[in-house]
Amino acid sequence: MIPHFDQDSQINFFSEGIQFELQNESKIKNWIKSVIVENGKQLTVLNFILTSDEEVHRINKQYLQHDTYTDIITFPMSDKEVIEGDIFMSIDRIKDNAKQLNVTFENEFHRVLIHGVLHLIGFDDKTPELKKEMRQAENNCLEKLNI
Repeated sequence: MIPHFDQDSQINFFSEGIQFELQNESKIKNWIKSVIVENGKQLTVLNFILTSDEEVHRINKQYLQHDTYTDIITFPMSDKEVIEGDIFMSIDRIKDNAKQLNVTFENEFHRVLIHGVLHLIGFDDKTPELKKEMRQAENNCLEKLNI
């Protein structure tokens, strides 16, 4: 793993098995922190592991018993009041999804990233109604990033 963070940061980004350089890291960290605070939660440590389709698929099979590809897997490490966890993101899947959705990679990356944070905050997407709420929350967060 190659760490991409300053020593005082509570949000860490790692690239595992891929070459990936995060753009606007400070802005993204501040955005994530503001979303967490606005939702009444306290951040301790949040690790984003940016990796390949194969690695996320392996994790999905091993830990969740899902034999499917996905763009993100979120592992909470605390209760819902304190945000602490690991979020694995497939850069391959995000690139493919961006092409299919006809959006920029950056936009899809930010959406997937905040999707994982929202799961840790307590949002769910297991039903159509919850998916709608999650998408609205994602859109609200993305608007704040782009201001």
